[in-house]
Amino acid sequence: MTEPLSIADMRLLVTGGAGFIGANFCHYWKQRYPQSTLVVLDALTYAGNRASLKSLEGQEGFLFVAGDINDYALVERLLAEHRLNTIVHFAAESHVDRSIHDPDAFLRTNILGTHTLLQAARKQWLDGPEGRIPHRFHHISTDEVYGTLRPQDPAFREDTPYAPNSPYAASKAASDHLVRAYQHTYGLATTTSNCSNNYGPYHFPEKLIPLVILNILHGRPLPIYGDGQQIRDWLFVEDHCQGIARILEKGREGESYNIGGHNEWANLDIVRLICRLLDQAFAEDAELRQRYPQMPACHGQAAESLISYVKDRPGHDRRYAIDAHKISAELGYQPQHRFEEGIRKTIDWYLQRSDWWQPLLGEQYAAWLEKQYVG
Repeated sequence: MTEPLSIADMRLLVTGGAGFIGANFCHYWKQRYPQSTLVVLDALTYAGNRASLKSLEGQEGFLFVAGDINDYALVERLLAEHRLNTIVHFAAESHVDRSIHDPDAFLRTNILGTHTLLQAARKQWLDGPEGRIPHRFHHISTDEVYGTLRPQDPAFREDTPYAPNSPYAASKAASDHLVRAYQHTYGLATTTSNCSNNYGPYHFPEKLIPLVILNILHGRPLPIYGDGQQIRDWLFVEDHCQGIARILEKGREGESYNIGGHNEWANLDIVRLICRLLDQAFAEDAELRQRYPQMPACHGQAAESLISYVKDRPGHDRRYAIDAHKISAELGYQPQHRFEEGIRKTIDWYLQRSDWWQPLLGEQYAAWLEKQYVG
């Protein structure tokens, strides 16, 4: 066992920090620990957006580095040069549809990239000139590694056997096993968290909730996979960040923790909720009707009129649900946002922050977006 690190002594490397959850974590962490050292490493692939970190750049102790987690020399240099003793590993390819069409990218990033980080951490923190030093490697995973649930099945627990059903989920399962192996074989101080579906600000608009919001604003179809009754447990991203911080502060070395929202919703019900809330917002704010003239409300129609149904995708898991009793009992974690409250916050953010998402909607991306299915 390694002497535990206090929050005050943690010097963080955040991989994938320009992505959705990573960027939210960086904001969360620097708001609470403004004097801390936080280095972001992000390859700025299609889902990484440096604009998500704009308000942090220039702050004391914050540094952004554009680079690949598979670049061993770069990772090793950052750990040594900045005396970093904590890795919070978000970097991952994460879109299931993309993994079906291009699984190679998921293996490179999610498996080989994770192994590169583990190798560099082992060299710096276990085999470096100072010998073993206090450290932590925290790995962010997903509930999809557990497979799918039937309607009456109990929620996923930390001891649920892995049964991934997509190339994405399989690549994340492999990375989880690598982290565990480095803990048990080499004594690297690791923790892992498996989270349910996140939503909130800075979410790249290929995922369900931002895709629905932006398609409605632009009057685009909402193609629903199958019958739309796929059920997911939804977690507001700030609540996820709170859970990660609890694990870093109090989590037991070598343990995995499920972070969930105790909040199961069918995809179709979420789409209908967003439609209703946007219809309500447009009814109350004439300025929105001027900004988004393609919105159905501007033409006397409900947003639900955009819903259509398409053939289900291959291997589409029916239900995910997280049992988060362990992190609650051991670390005192509780999500703070009810789902409708979190959805309202998310919609308001997208309505107010077109400066963030508008650059993503260039001609090429807009054409791609129209082909995306919801759910």
